[in-house]
Order: sequence, then C-alpha cells, then structure tokens
Amino acid sequence: MSGYQCETSTAPKKSGLHISEKWLPLLLVFFGIMSSIATDAGYLVLIPLAGLLYAGLGKNPIIGMAAAFAGVSAGFSANLIPATPIDVIIGANARIFAQAQNVPFTRHDGQPLTPATMHYYFILISTGVLSVAGAIVTARFVTPKLKDTPWSLPDDLKIDNFSLSDAEERGLKASFFGLLGALAFIAWLALYPLAPYTDASGNRVVPYLDNVILLITLVFTITGIVFGTASGKFHSVANVVQAMVKQMDAMGYILVLTFFCYNFLSLLSYSGMGTWITWLGASLLNSLGLQSFPVLLIIGFIITTAFINIFVGGLTSKWMLLGPIFVPMLYQVNNQMTPDIVAAAFRVADSSTRSC
Repeated sequence: MSGYQCETSTAPKKSGLHISEKWLPLLLVFFGIMSSIATDAGYLVLIPLAGLLYAGLGKNPIIGMAAAFAGVSAGFSANLIPATPIDVIIGANARIFAQAQNVPFTRHDGQPLTPATMHYYFILISTGVLSVAGAIVTARFVTPKLKDTPWSLPDDLKIDNFSLSDAEERGLKASFFGLLGALAFIAWLALYPLAPYTDASGNRVVPYLDNVILLITLVFTITGIVFGTASGKFHSVANVVQAMVKQMDAMGYILVLTFFCYNFLSLLSYSGMGTWITWLGASLLNSLGLQSFPVLLIIGFIITTAFINIFVGGLTSKWMLLGPIFVPMLYQVNNQMTPDIVAAAFRVADSSTRSC
C-alpha cells in the first residue's frame, strides 16, 4: 500500500497535465476506482488532488473532486488488480462464514473458490463500466451545473504545487522500469517455482493463485522502493520501514474490529444462535416461495445491505454483521446462491450506496 500511495500522489499529476480535458473525468473516475488497492487512501489523496488539478486548469475544482469521489466511493469494490485488501477481507471471511455452517465453499458447478480472486472477472468488468458511467454523469450533469458557479481558492494554496518536481519525474520514470522488473520476476515465479501441477489425487494445483496476495505485494513493494529511492524519499532501509509502518498504522482499527467480530462469530457458533437465525430466515423465505427466484433473493439482499449501509458505513463491520447470517441462509434457500454470489451482491450494495 505504501508503494501505491506514493505513486497515486504523482500519477494523476503527470496524467492530468498531458491529457485532453474531454477525457479528464474518465481519468479521475478510473484513478478513484483503482485507489481501492490502498483501501481508503483515495479519499485522503486523490480527491484533493483532483480539485487542485481542475483549479490549475481554471475550472471549478468541485467538478474534479466530484468525479474522483464518484470513482473512490461507487467504485470501492472494483479494480483491475486482483487480491486487493477488500477482496481478501470479503473472500477470506466468506469462507469462514460458509464453513461455520457446513456450506461448501465452491462455485455453482462445484469448483472450489479461491477467496482472494473469486470475484476477479466481476471487478474487472465493473471497473470499465463504472469508469465510463462516472465520466458520462460528470460530463452530462455535473459539469454543466457547476462550470459557471463562482469559486475561489484559499490565499495560501499554491497552484504551482501541482506541477511535478524533478525528483517526482525521476521517481516515475524509474518506477516504470521497477514495475517491468517486478512483473518479470513474478512471471518467473509463476512459470517455475509456483508453476501449476497435478497432485497424487489427480487434482490440478495452481500455487501462484494460492500466493497471489504475496505476488501483488512484491510488485508494489519493488515498484514503491524504486520510486522512493529514485525520487529521494528513501535514503536507507530505515526510511522504507518507516513508510511501511506509517501505512500499517491504519490497519489498527481493522485488527481491533476483527477481534470483536470473530468473537461475535464464535458466540453465534457456540450457542447455536447463528444456526437458529439462519434456519428461521430460510424458513421465512421458503414460505414466501422465493426458493425458485434466485434473482429476487439477490435483489432483496442488495436492498437490505443498502439500508444497513445508512447506519453501518464500514465495509468490514457491515460484512461481519451480515455475512455470518446471509451466506448460509441464502444457500439453504437455493443452492445456486453460493458464497461468491452472495458476497458479490454485498459488494454491489456497499459500493453503490457509498456515494449517497
């Protein structure tokens, strides 16, 4: 995450200064979506940068901030890169929720699911769809409404600060070659030490998919270190460690929340309350005849999650609250409602109501 955040503060600057204004909303929405690789960093880094970019172009900065906010919020669960922190939080916990009540952690065809990558095609397509939709809304509705609205900047804000420094230029150029080197190293690992094979039982094992989180971590770590070294931000190993520690500080609230959530899950399992709630909900849905209408089950779950989102905004806390109940319950109603389908519906509801 630290490597990615270093570059999200410079990549929009570099791109924004060389791209046509026509494509600028698309770029900002896309960068907002991609910022989910570093969880909430987009809210802190990208949105202010987008406003500064529009101000530097002599346009209302609210337009740029709105486009970036749409990407960061509505596209919070989408990305081009698999195994983001959100993928891991949702996928790993979906497996735990399923196993707690003996629900098979497989796709509808019986193939086992990989928690960190089970939604990759879904988030890949979502990235393109949401980028285009956000750009169209910005161009057709937001820009005409705000372009003639008077605006001003604080006296102490320097627009010149938006231009890239020589050090940042060096860092971006070096990080490109660092990225190529990291990808070559990952390709070597996937082809040799982590190459697929067939085990003694005849099952095909793909080690690089099981280690995808480590591989992506290596890509961003190598690229980030190269950027930091070339730009002068890193002068020693201690600087690298300090940057990583700074980013890990943000993980503290997740660790505390996870501790209490897993205790809650253990309480549900130990007392049998989770099984009883699941049975009660499944019986109600069956009595309504919804077992034959999986689409209605998905829509109902999306609406329920969107409503809960009004009161519980955090993705992790909301998933820890709803997942232990709905993952097994919906599967009991219709066995086509596998854990990956339920988790995907949760992602749709969470991200679509974040920007409201």
